[in-house]
Parts: sequence; structure tokens; C-alpha cells
Amino acid sequence: MTDMPPKLAEIVEEFASAPRDVVLEMLIEFADAMPPLPAELAGHDGMEQVPECQTAFFLKAVVQPDDTVRTWFDCPPEAPTTRAFAGVLAEGLEGASTAEILAVPDDLYARMGLGQAISPLRIRGGSAILARLKRQVAAQLAPR
Repeated sequence: MTDMPPKLAEIVEEFASAPRDVVLEMLIEFADAMPPLPAELAGHDGMEQVPECQTAFFLKAVVQPDDTVRTWFDCPPEAPTTRAFAGVLAEGLEGASTAEILAVPDDLYARMGLGQAISPLRIRGGSAILARLKRQVAAQLAPR
């Protein structure tokens, strides 16, 4: 986990070392802590939908002039697992550089040990969220 942003590596480690019965509680905490969308994104303007998720999920990544990335995620409260993925990414990637985000391993959720706690369908949705986020970052770097 060398190039992963330190905050994200810490979260992954916490999940990987947590007893299985605590993992779901931890996920709920991340779902509850997910920041609300700013008013200008309320209608999902300029956000990308992630069709692989079973629920309506939207994301946006913006590369800042200092090469860090700002992220926004939106997902209904009725989808706590998916919201939790977004919460983990929102907290873990805060202030991360483009290189750090692009280096996040695609098997992030497996590394967190979530395979035993949640369904493969949810893991696939979470992985799609990460893949689309990385693709948005890479697309913004291409013109530079």
C-alpha cells in the first residue's frame, strides 16, 4: 500500500484489522459522515452517474491547480453500503494528489476485508465508483 494516500491507507488498515461484526458498524459511520453536496451540485449538474451501482450514485472529481483533487459524491441514505464507500473515499482521498488517487489499488474493497461482510454486487458497485473517479482524474490530466 505504498502510494495510497495516508488517510486512505489508515482507513483500509482499520477495516482490514477489525473484527467482522464491527465492520458493518464502521461502514454505517462512514455512510453517516458523508458530506452533503454543495448547492451548485444539487441537481447533479456536471456529475457522472455510476450505473454499476444498484442505486442512483453520482460523483465528480476536480483536479485543483495545486494537483490535489476535490471529490463530491451523492447517494441516497437508503443505500448505506454504497454511501459508506463514498464516505471512505471522501475522507480517505481528502487533499490527495492526482498521482495518489491514480495509485489507489483497484481491489481497495477486498483489501479492506469487505468481501466477507457485504455482497459481491455491492463490492462491484464500489469498485466502479473508484474506477470512474480515477478515470475523471486521468481525463483532466491528459490535456496538461
